[in-house]
Amino acid sequence: MTSTNSVATDVPVLIAGSPHIAAMFGIVALAVLGGVLAVRNRLSERTQLATQQDDHSDEFVTDRERVQQLVTDNGGRMKQSRIVDSVDWSKAKVSRLLAELEDDGQITKLRLGRENLVCLPGHEPTASKSPEQARQE
Repeated sequence: MTSTNSVATDVPVLIAGSPHIAAMFGIVALAVLGGVLAVRNRLSERTQLATQQDDHSDEFVTDRERVQQLVTDNGGRMKQSRIVDSVDWSKAKVSRLLAELEDDGQITKLRLGRENLVCLPGHEPTASKSPEQARQE
């Protein structure tokens, strides 16, 4: 009977040791996962800082300057709908900005069917000019 008791006492010791091993394994796994996440976050922060430094040059550009630069980058002519798609502003805001720029003589808006073509001075299509304006150029 003694041998049965020794086996019976050994089994609970093994079962009792298993939760400790599992807990230790869990702690190690959490530590490794935490380390991986910390490294990933640091790399992400570095990438964000680099991106923010690139964006700082755009921070001090006014909305009017941004629209003018956008049209300039597109060859001096651009459809108004493409301007709206290129910025995170409403159609109404873009329309107001373009009206202000047109009033100041910084752009020309030409109606093409149901769309507006926004042009910088000197980039208007020749067909939109009067015959006298075309001859002067």
